[in-house]
Amino acid sequence: MKSRNLVRFFFSVLGVGALTTSIVGFAIEWGRYKELFLSFEVLEILSVLFWFIGVGMIFSVIAQMGFVIFLTIHRFALEIFRSHSLWNSIQLFLIIFVTFDLIYLRYLFFEEDGGPFIPYIWLPLFILAFGLAAAYMKQRQSSKKTFVSALFLMVVFTIMEWFPALRVNEEDWLYLMLLPLLSCNAFQLLMLPKYQGHA
Repeated sequence: MKSRNLVRFFFSVLGVGALTTSIVGFAIEWGRYKELFLSFEVLEILSVLFWFIGVGMIFSVIAQMGFVIFLTIHRFALEIFRSHSLWNSIQLFLIIFVTFDLIYLRYLFFEEDGGPFIPYIWLPLFILAFGLAAAYMKQRQSSKKTFVSALFLMVVFTIMEWFPALRVNEEDWLYLMLLPLLSCNAFQLLMLPKYQGHA
């Protein structure tokens, strides 16, 4: 990719992160922020918006770092294993393993009263469903060989990038970080070929 297109790609992902975080941030705390809009307190709204934009850009940089690592690992893995099917099998195992660990370890560390298991299942399932949709779109965009690797990025790498919010385990932060990461990773996955193809 030419340096000019790389810069465009970088700032495009920054924009996705900033936009998604701003929308999600206002949405999850709408009860707190709606008074600012009703009373039309422009400076306060802009102050909060700029904070969300800054946080969203940080999330997008985390996603971009993860994407570069993913591309590097993917290339090395194909050179080492010399087989798409073997590498895909390993990735599928890791997807299942990481998804199960996300459910089990969150329950183990944060459910102090031995409550129901169900609340810890739906977020990993949402990540998996989002990943399947993005991987399906990637497969249609290129070839069937890309499906598992795309799902690997969307599930395993998103969960690793999400780790700071997982440690805090505050509901607002979980959503505030997860949705921008998913959006940025999906954007990178699906849009990279278009930026590579630009003159």
